Formats: sequence, structure tokens, C-alpha cells
Amino acid sequence: MCDYSLMSFPNRLAREGEELVAHRFECGAMGFASPVDLLPAQIPMSARLKNVWSNLLGIPIPRKSQCVVAVCIPPGAHLRVWDIPEYLQREIDVRRTEEVTFTQITASPFQYRDAIRFRNGCQILLQRLEEGQRIRVLSLSVADFADLAIELEGRAARWHKPVPLPAAARADAPRIDRLQFTGGALNAANI
Repeated sequence: MCDYSLMSFPNRLAREGEELVAHRFECGAMGFASPVDLLPAQIPMSARLKNVWSNLLGIPIPRKSQCVVAVCIPPGAHLRVWDIPEYLQREIDVRRTEEVTFTQITASPFQYRDAIRFRNGCQILLQRLEEGQRIRVLSLSVADFADLAIELEGRAARWHKPVPLPAAARADAPRIDRLQFTGGALNAANI
């Protein structure tokens, strides 16, 4: 979803079809934000006049910092990444535009965990993306990739032999409905 360091920022879930950009938040962590949230805020005329007078008189006016909303993406979401830097293209053998899967590398606290996995199996932390890198959310649902899961399950079945069930779990095993305590021993009552 969102790295632990972005939890202190206002955040929301991404929407399918939405275009986002990589953004380095004030805490130093890389995450995704809406391009609209990154546009400079329009300063009304009255505020601009206050700034002019404060500059002339040397009186500082505290500025409100614009808080950017972190856009969280669930693990398994399918994304398209544009403008992958050349050094990264060479390093992990990908093209300028790639379709990737959003994933989390670890669940350990106080470590960056959000990453993207390319089709060739390479994974990189979001921290390696460049600020302003564009992505589009193609799908938030893992269900869209159910066919791939079925195919992988079929492959696994060919390599693993079925394990026989223990005697108590088989359908033909006698059922025990209650236990009776008689004279210091437990007796099973079969029906």
C-alpha cells in the first residue's frame, strides 16, 4: 500500500485508469501522488498584496506548506511505467515503457517495502524511481490475473506428488461424536 513513512501524510487509494507521478515526500520517501496535487497553489490577490507589504516592511509572514496526498496502491495491482531512465533500462534489461506489478518486498518495520516487479522478474524499490516518473494504474485487482494463477497452480501440481491424508481425515474413518470419562480413562463413543 504505502510505505510506513508515508502513513503520517494524508493518503487515499488509487483508482483504475488514473495517472500518477513518483514524488519524493517531505520525509524523503518516494511514493505516488496525483499530478494535480503537485501543481503550485494559486495565491489569491489579497495574500499576494500581504506578501508585497511584508517584504517591503521586513515582516515575515509564515507560509502554509502544501501537503501532498500520498496515493496508495495495493500489492498485486498492475501498472504501466513510462520514461524509465536509461541507466535503469540497461541495469535490469527493460524498455522505456513497461507494464509492472506493484508488490511489497518485506513486512519488516522501518524499512522501505513498496516495489515494482517487471515481467522479467526484476524488482526495484520505489526509492529507485526518479521524481516525476509517470505511471498509469491499469488494474487494482489481482483477480484480473486469475488465469496466470491457475496456470502456475497447474505447473506446481505436475511437480509435487499428492500427500495421502492421515487416517483420521479420510471419509471411511470412524467418526467420534463425544468423549466419555470412565474410571480414569477417556473412551471415544463412535456412532
